[in-house]
Amino acid sequence: MPELTSIDPATGDAVGRVAAAEPGDIGPIVARARAAQPGWAALTHRERADRLRAAIPDLRAAAEEIGTLVSREMGKPLAEGKGEAGYAADGLAEELDEIVAALEPQVLEDRRTRTTLHHDPFGVCAAITPWNFPVLMPQQSVVPALVAGNAVVLKPSEETPLCAQRWAECLQAHLPPDVLQVVHGAGDVGRALVRADVDLIVFTGSRATGIRIMQDAAEGLKRVILELGGKDPLVVLDDADLDAAAAFAVRNSFRNAGQVCVSTERIYVHRDVAAPFVDRVLERTKALVQGPGSAPGVGIGPMVNARQKAKVLRQVEDARRAGAKVLAGGTDLPGNFVPPTVLVDVDHSMEIMREETFGPVACIMQFGSDDEAVRLANDSPYGLGAAVFGRDAGRAEGVARRLTAGMVGVNQGCGGAQGTPWVGARQSGIGFHSGPAGHRQFAQVRANSRPR
Repeated sequence: MPELTSIDPATGDAVGRVAAAEPGDIGPIVARARAAQPGWAALTHRERADRLRAAIPDLRAAAEEIGTLVSREMGKPLAEGKGEAGYAADGLAEELDEIVAALEPQVLEDRRTRTTLHHDPFGVCAAITPWNFPVLMPQQSVVPALVAGNAVVLKPSEETPLCAQRWAECLQAHLPPDVLQVVHGAGDVGRALVRADVDLIVFTGSRATGIRIMQDAAEGLKRVILELGGKDPLVVLDDADLDAAAAFAVRNSFRNAGQVCVSTERIYVHRDVAAPFVDRVLERTKALVQGPGSAPGVGIGPMVNARQKAKVLRQVEDARRAGAKVLAGGTDLPGNFVPPTVLVDVDHSMEIMREETFGPVACIMQFGSDDEAVRLANDSPYGLGAAVFGRDAGRAEGVARRLTAGMVGVNQGCGGAQGTPWVGARQSGIGFHSGPAGHRQFAQVRANSRPR
C-alpha cells in the first residue's frame, strides 16, 4: 500500500507517514459508509451527539499531541497549534448542543394545516478539508454531518494528514464501524471521492478546486457546501483609531503567515491618514518574530510548502515591477519562509490586488471618499470577509453594509457572535457552515403536513 509522508515545512524533516489511498480504493470505502449509514441514522440526533460527546475526554487528552503535530506539519507557531487543538476539544460539547437544537423538528401552522419540518440525513458525506486549520476545519465539517445522521468519508489535506488522523481516531473510538472513515492522498483521491456514490460534498479550499468540484458534482446533482478563497479588504476611514486599525491590519495580514481564508489581503486607507497609518503598520511589522513554529516567541512560521512560497514571492515581484514599493520584507529567505511584507503604491492592475495571495503580505492603497473605498473593496470576484475601521459607528456601519462580503466586521474582525454562520458571498462560497443556519445545511429538510 502506498504511503504519504508528512514534511515539516520549517525544517524539511519527515514528521511521519500514513497509509495512502488510491483512486480505485474509494468506491469500496464509500460502499462501506453507505452500508453503515442506515444503522447510524436510526439513532436520534441527541443519541448521535452523545456518541460524539463521549470523545471529548480523548480529544482533551490528545490536545497537546495533536497541537504539536499541527505545528510540525504546517508550520503554525506551537502555541497556536496547541490552541487550535484545545479549542476544538473544549468547544465540542457546546457545538453538539447547538447542532442538536438546530436539527430539532420545526412546526408551522395556519388555519388549515399543521406542517412539521424534519431534518434528515442525506446519506454519505464526503468531507475534504484544508491544511491551514487542520483540526478545526475537519471538526466543523464532520461533526454536523455525523449528528445529522450521515456517514462521513474524510479526506484531510495531504499536507497535514497526521493531526487529522489523530483527531479522527478520537471520534472513531466511540462510533460504529465505517460511520467515519479517513482516506489520505492527493488531488486524484479527492476527485475520486467527489465522483463516488456520495450525496453531500463539503469542501474548504481554493476557488479553482471548488469550481472543479461543482462541475463533477453537477452530473449527479449532489449537494455541495463550498467554503472557498477570499481577497478580504480592510477599509480605514479618515476618523479611524489608527493604532487599533494598524494592530488589526498587522495581526490579520500576517497571522498563520497569511495562510487564513479571511486574512486581510487588501488595505484601503483614506489619503489624509495614510502616512501615519503606514508608519504604525511598519512599526508593528518589524517587531514580529519569524521562525520555526517550535521556537520560543515565534509569531510567524513558514509557508506550508515551496509552491506556496513561490506563488507569494512571484506576486510580490510582479507588483514591484509594476510600480509597487516594498517597505518591509519582500525578500527570499532560506527554506519555506517569506518575511512579513508591506507594499504601497499598489493598484488593481496588479495580480496581488486581484488574486488570492495566501501569504504574509499587506498591500496598502489610498482612497479619497467613502464611495471610492466601497468601489475598490467590491472590485473583486471574492466576497468572504471584510472589515471597516472608523470612530463614527453609523458611518462605518453604513460603509460595511455596502460591501459585498458574507461577513463584515466594524472595528473588529469578521467573526460574529455565538451562532453566527461562516458564510461567503460571490465566488467565495456555495452554502455555508456553523451556527444553527449552517448546521441545517448538512441535513435534508422534509415537510410532513396534515390537516389541523
